[in-house]
Amino acid sequence: MKFQKMSYSIPWNLFLITLGSIITGIGLKAIVIPHGMITGGFAGTGLLIYYYTQSLTPGIWYFILNIPVFIAGWVFISRRFLFYSLYGTIVLTLVMDLIPFEMPVKDLMLAAIAGGTIIGAGSGIIFRSLGSAGGNDIISIILNQRYGIRIGTYNFSFNFVLFLLSFGLLETDMILYSMAMSYITSQVLEYFMTLFNQRKMIFIISNSPRKIVNEIIKQLKRGATLIKGAGAYTGDEKEIILTVVNNYQIKRVEEIAFNIDPEAFLITENTFNVLGKGFSTRKVY
Repeated sequence: MKFQKMSYSIPWNLFLITLGSIITGIGLKAIVIPHGMITGGFAGTGLLIYYYTQSLTPGIWYFILNIPVFIAGWVFISRRFLFYSLYGTIVLTLVMDLIPFEMPVKDLMLAAIAGGTIIGAGSGIIFRSLGSAGGNDIISIILNQRYGIRIGTYNFSFNFVLFLLSFGLLETDMILYSMAMSYITSQVLEYFMTLFNQRKMIFIISNSPRKIVNEIIKQLKRGATLIKGAGAYTGDEKEIILTVVNNYQIKRVEEIAFNIDPEAFLITENTFNVLGKGFSTRKVY
């Protein structure tokens, strides 16, 4: 309950947005821009315009592109989300324009790996907040909430078109390095988004389901659900245990199950996110 209150507090969200925007800005200004690469999303669009026009700065172009998006965010999401996102955009714009250094990475592939890792980490931290750093984040959330379009699907489509258009403006090798960097960014971002939410879902098939459930509740303080089932070969009715635990509790569940029933059968699966009592709460923008 205390963590839930903290996750909705203004200082906590401003901290996440500030930290994530600074990290993302460092990746852009210190690695991506010096090597002439582009990222996906609005940041990549701003960089492409900057490379083509050689006017203003990447940060200013990014802010200009976000103006119509802020209006849509105000109408379709919430004022709180808009103000957080406006703050994130301002911080990212300032960081991009004010950072005076570049990282001494010469190899383009290493630059793509480093840039994708840093930008993905920063973006993932921002996504943990109730806001964003503007751009595609706002549009993807609007499309997801109103039309059920998956965030990953929209981002992939937008980036596909962006990289396709860049073939007339950048060298082919640079575009391919940029695409590799965007893929790394998406993987690191997903890792950060699931870092504290990922749990393990465990199915247990045993002849002593009640004893195992009682020990899970007693020792791990976790709930469980008994699902009615039947053996395909014997036709005998069984109660299948379904429980969700933290990663570090997997071995404890195995010990409980096999100490009670050495013939038990366990299936462990990854879960992207678990919402409910004892785990995460639904994020409301």
